[in-house]
Amino acid sequence: MKKTLAIAGAVALAASIGMAAPAQAATKTGGECVQAGIGTLKELGLLQAAAQKQIDYSTLADSENGPIFLDLPAGSNLSLGQVVKLHTKSPDLFAWCR
Repeated sequence: MKKTLAIAGAVALAASIGMAAPAQAATKTGGECVQAGIGTLKELGLLQAAAQKQIDYSTLADSENGPIFLDLPAGSNLSLGQVVKLHTKSPDLFAWCR
C-alpha cells in the first residue's frame, strides 16, 4: 500500500514548482491512474528503485513526447509518494493514464 501511495507524488513536486501539463484530457483517473503507474514501474523493473527514491524521473520526462509530460531537471529523484500523489491530481501528465 505504501508503494502504491508513492508513485504519483514525484511528479507532483514538479507540478507544484509550476510545470505546466499538456491540454489533453486523461482517460484514467485516481486509483486507475495510480495502478497504471505502478504497473508501468513493475513492467520496467523499476518499482523497487522507485520505492527507494533511486529513479531520476527526468530520464522519463519530456513535456512533448512523454511518457511523463513534464520537463524535469536532472536529479529529480522524487519519492514514490510524491509521484503517486501527482497521479491522482494530474493524471494527464502520464502516458499510461491516457
